[in-house]
This record gives sequence, structure tokens and C-alpha cells, in this order.
Amino acid sequence: MEIKLKPIGIVHSPFKKKEDIESKKYACPRGFDSVQGELEIFKEFEAGLKDIEGFSHLAVIFAFHKSEGFKLHTKPLLEDTLRGVFSTRSPHRPNPIGMTVVNVRERKGNILKVSGLDMIEGTPILDIKPYTTRDQKSSIKMGWLEDKMKK
Repeated sequence: MEIKLKPIGIVHSPFKKKEDIESKKYACPRGFDSVQGELEIFKEFEAGLKDIEGFSHLAVIFAFHKSEGFKLHTKPLLEDTLRGVFSTRSPHRPNPIGMTVVNVRERKGNILKVSGLDMIEGTPILDIKPYTTRDQKSSIKMGWLEDKMKK
């Protein structure tokens, strides 16, 4: 089965290349919270932004457009241990699709000004969805990340 996806927009980010985003200063759990940027939704999809202003957060589905190939095992940032790719947020995946949650600061037409950005300049946006209480899980287990998130 072949699945074709068409970007609905692009990201404008202070991160110009993938190495910028791999900095140690962003490795802590809240590292990206203050990073600001914009989600530019293409004009042909702007009407789909109707009512978006009422949401504080959005889940953004995007393409890791600079990722080349995939690895089933990877070393996450600041880790020495190989982990299974599906237990990481690595861009080197069989399907180079990413997901992140951003805070909506403002909408100006087809531009969403956001914070919490962890994508590089020019990243293709595949979809956006409102982040709601349905998405917030209260008792989760975070596997090998458990100790890292406490720091």
C-alpha cells in the first residue's frame, strides 16, 4: 500500500539545520518550551484554521524532511546506550514522521505564532490537531526516560 501525504504548511524556526536542534541545552525535559517560531499554513488550507484561536496547544504532525534512511537502533542525545527507534524521538525512522506539541501564542491570518518549537526551518507540516484533555494521560510510564525526566 502506498500512502501519499501533502504538506499543509511549513515551519519557520530559529533552528536552521538539524545540528542546531541537537544542542545539549535542549536535552532537558523543558528545553524547547521557550523556543518561538511560526507555523505557516498554506493559503489553500487557511480556512481550516477557523476556531483555532480558542486552543492553547496544538499537536503538530510533520515530516523529518532532512532524515536519510532509518536505523532500528539509535543512541539518543546524551545517551551511550543503543535504544530501539520506537522508544525514542529520533528522526531516523522507517516513516520519517514526527509529532510535537506547541503552545499557540497568536494567529495572524495563515500564520500561527507558537512556542515550544522543536523543528527546523522549512519542516513540512502534514497536519495539526488541537491538544485537549483527552490527550493528557495522568499515569504514564516512560521506560528508560523515567530517570532523565526527573532531572
